[in-house]
Order: sequence, then C-alpha cells, then structure tokens
Amino acid sequence: MQNTQILSTLPPESGQAPRQAPRAQVPRGSATPTGRALVFDACQLGVVLRAVLFVETVVAVGVMFGVSSAYEWLANVALLTGGALPATLAWLGTACSLKRFLQRLSTAQQYAAGVALGALAGAYACAMLKLAGVAPPSPPWLASAASGALLSAMLVTALVLRARGRTPAATTARLTELQSRIRPHFLFNTLNSAIALVRAEPAKAESLLEDLSDLFRHALIEQGESVTLAEEITLAQRYLAIEEVRFGHRLQVQWSLDPRTDAARLPPLLLQPLVENAVKHGVEPSPRGGKLRVLTELRGSRVVVRITNTLPPSHIKNDGAPRGHGIALANVRARLALLHDVQGEFTAGVRDGLYQVRITLPVDSQVRKAQKAQKAAQSAGRAAPTRNVERRKAAVPPPAVATETATPPPPAP
Repeated sequence: MQNTQILSTLPPESGQAPRQAPRAQVPRGSATPTGRALVFDACQLGVVLRAVLFVETVVAVGVMFGVSSAYEWLANVALLTGGALPATLAWLGTACSLKRFLQRLSTAQQYAAGVALGALAGAYACAMLKLAGVAPPSPPWLASAASGALLSAMLVTALVLRARGRTPAATTARLTELQSRIRPHFLFNTLNSAIALVRAEPAKAESLLEDLSDLFRHALIEQGESVTLAEEITLAQRYLAIEEVRFGHRLQVQWSLDPRTDAARLPPLLLQPLVENAVKHGVEPSPRGGKLRVLTELRGSRVVVRITNTLPPSHIKNDGAPRGHGIALANVRARLALLHDVQGEFTAGVRDGLYQVRITLPVDSQVRKAQKAQKAAQSAGRAAPTRNVERRKAAVPPPAVATETATPPPPAP
C-alpha cells in the first residue's frame, strides 16, 4: 500500500509535541468571521417580508389610539404606510448593501449602526409624510427618529437571535453525524470489509479506509455555516462508496448531476444523513437490495436536489423492523430554514412507490456566473462554425474568368 496520510494527525516523533490537525479552508465570502454574528443579514427575502410585516403591524396598532371608526383607522393606516413602508425598505436596502462593512464591526458597533440607520429611516419617513402634506405644520422629527431607532433595535435583536439559532442546529448535526460514524454496526462492517480486501484487493481496501477517514474528518472539523453543493456531493459519494463495498450488487446508485449547481450553498453535513437514511430504510431491509438516485438540476433561478430510493416489500417493512423517528429530517429542515429562510424548501415522502426527498435552494451569485459562462460558451460554440465557414470562403481564390482574345489573321501568301 502507498504511504498515504489517512488520519488527520500524525504520530509525534520522539522529543516533539504532537501536531495539530489542519483547519479546513473556508471559501471567500462563504462564512461569517469567527465569533461574529451576521447581524445585518437583510438580503434574504424572508427577512424583508418579516420586517415589513412587523413595521406595518406596529403602525396599525399605533393608529388605533387616535381613531373612532374603522374607516378612519383604515385611512390613517394607508396614509402612514406611505411614509413607513419606503423608510423600512430604505433601512433594509442600506443594511443589505453595507453588510460586508458592518460584518467587520463588533456586535455592539453593529447594534449602534443599526439603531443609527433606524433613526435616519424614521426621519426619512417624516419627510415623506411632510412632502405628501399629511404631517402637521411642525413635523415631529425627534419622535419619528426615536420611533425608527426603537423599531430598528428590535429588528436587529431579532436578526441576532436568528443568527445564534444556527449554532444548536449545526452542533446537533455534527453530533448526530459523529454518532452514526462510530455506531458499531457501521464501523465494524466497514473495518471487516477493509480486512477482507487487504490481501485480495489492497488498493480497494486503502480507498475504503480513506473514505472512512474523510467521513470522520468532516464530522469533527468546523466548516462554517455553509458549504457548496459540490462538497456535499463528494461527501455523499464517499459514504455510498463504502456502502457499495458492503452491499455489493444489492445497492445500485445512480448519479445525475448538473455542474451548474456546484456553487449553490447549503448547510454542512446535510446530504450525507439523507443518503444514509435511504440506505438504512430502503436498501438494507430488502433481501434483493434497492436502487438509490441522486439528482441535481438548475431550474430557472432555483437549484433542485432530489434523493430517491426504492422501498422494501410491505411484509418486510412491517415485521418489527426499527423505524426512524424523523430526527434527521427535522434537523435538515430546520438548518435549511435557518440558512435560506423562505427561499429554501424541503419535502420528503412517498411518491409513485418511491421515497423521495426534494430540496430547493436559491441561486446565488456563483451559480449565476456559472450559468452566464455556460451561455457564453454555447453562443461561442454556435458562432465558431460560422466564422470557420467565412474563413474558408476567404481562403478559396476566386475562379478564373475566361477572356476571349482575338485570333490574329493568317499571314498573306
């Protein structure tokens, strides 16, 4: 066998301290700096909708104190919305555009910046109402700025709590992944398969142990709040490679991958538990095994991931076989909602006799760049034959034109 580093740390030499495992590299712009909460994550559609609904609710409740009829209440809400809604959208737009800058600040500074932007938004709303002729002769600038600062402080607090909510879900996912890796059933079968292959197929045994080592490494290291879909696909392929050695021809895996979706972002350790559930509940109980298919595709502005597996016969499925409690699916759904909010979708269930898990992700800037690059390559490929034909036409010399010359008369005798 080749001398390949399988463990994350090497044994220390005599007289030397043990070396630390290398940290995983996080792509640029993919994760938040360590120890900083992404307070101003106002670029997501769900945050915009919640902020607008929150401000409109406060306006609607506040108007109730000075009206005597439902018609008067509705008219005043409509008038105040003309100033509150543009100010709220301006606050969200400014927070989204300055996200990279504000992210470098400390938490206290981010709070202060959010409150200051809210005060400016409140003053902007008062100015809009004055221009519309709705505000009183002496506009309440100070009260408007204070109201905007208070509402923005509440919004910033909500965003901070939402960012902190990712930590327990991610920690639970890593612990669940680690527990599944050290489960005796999986670990012993994998090691026994490697031992059986050591003499007959040493290269295959080495590849099996490397896949097992990578699964442990991904379960132990800190990977940030999101990874690319390509990284998750690679991890799922390593897991299924181990299971294919165990089950042999009983496990049939089909991959249908769209390279344009590789840059989509999703929480780490998301796909591997799903394919593990497919093997555990769909393939392992069946004497004949089963089929598993993983598909990724780009549909307009959405990235779709589908994991489909066959189901065991009904008489085997109901014979007291252990059933899952849905913890893995609930964890996946919660972590996906924390990362992408309403833009991420997750569904799971039986469809046409197959169990299907469907994940929908938003298209980010990297996926759009890949999509534009592919379109440019396709257009260049269509234009290339035309240019080649024009070059061939230019290279062919024009046909010679026959000219008639006068035949000289025969000489006189």
